[in-house]
Amino acid sequence: MIIGFTGTKDGMTIEQKNEVRAMIATFEIDEYHHGDCVGSDEDFHDIIASLGFTLKLNIHPPLNDKYRAFCKGGYIFPRKDYIPRDDDIVDACDVLLAAPRGFIEELHSGTWTTIRHAMKKEKPIIIIYPDGSKKRFEKKEKLIF
Repeated sequence: MIIGFTGTKDGMTIEQKNEVRAMIATFEIDEYHHGDCVGSDEDFHDIIASLGFTLKLNIHPPLNDKYRAFCKGGYIFPRKDYIPRDDDIVDACDVLLAAPRGFIEELHSGTWTTIRHAMKKEKPIIIIYPDGSKKRFEKKEKLIF
């Protein structure tokens, strides 16, 4: 299984981090993909690295270094603008994990844009909300808030 990750530059809450760590421990995962931004991508990277899976990390850095985390991993893809980079993460994964900053979909949010792209691609998505609760969306299911 290949896991893609998206989250806010504000970083994950402790509850989100705990849920991500617990979920990772239960999956048979071949690769991890994230967007190399400060905040949640960096938190996700640190969780995966702490579990000893650094070589399985695939990093999709943005062109703009303003929020780049400069994580080190198994493979670093060529830099791209935010949306094409996020699309690449969705295209590469079997399941998208998302850690948004809130409970309601936002229009001007890279995290929610990535979630919407995954929906269009009919990828399974697991949204981990700030309180650690989660919702799984399967193929052809619509986001309803």
